Amino acid sequence: MKLFSLEEANALLPTVRAIVVSIQRTHSRVLSYREAARHAAEGAELGGGGMPGGDRYVARLSELSSLTGQLDVLGVQLKDYNRGLIDFPSLRDGRVVLLCWQLGEGEQLEWWHDVDTGFAGRQPL
Repeated sequence: MKLFSLEEANALLPTVRAIVVSIQRTHSRVLSYREAARHAAEGAELGGGGMPGGDRYVARLSELSSLTGQLDVLGVQLKDYNRGLIDFPSLRDGRVVLLCWQLGEGEQLEWWHDVDTGFAGRQPL
């Protein structure tokens, strides 16, 4: 696991923001196929199936996987697609914590939380 200093995380934030915006947009597109995918899955259980726009659905899933993989390679943790919530693992007082940011927040990280408390345990830096 990569550990980020606050400075490293803030420097990477513009890149991460662009990826998260793309993830959020692509995730929304994937969700637009939800009903058709459910219907196709039910049909497949009965020996039929097929999905109008299935190729586009698969392409969007692949795109979403690629985008989330980009965050993984950077060492950034995606916590919520809809909110664009991400965490940067970091050290604080000798223990691993998570520097927390979500779309719509400022140009710099302003929050952190313990690994086991999640978003509800956010504290200002």
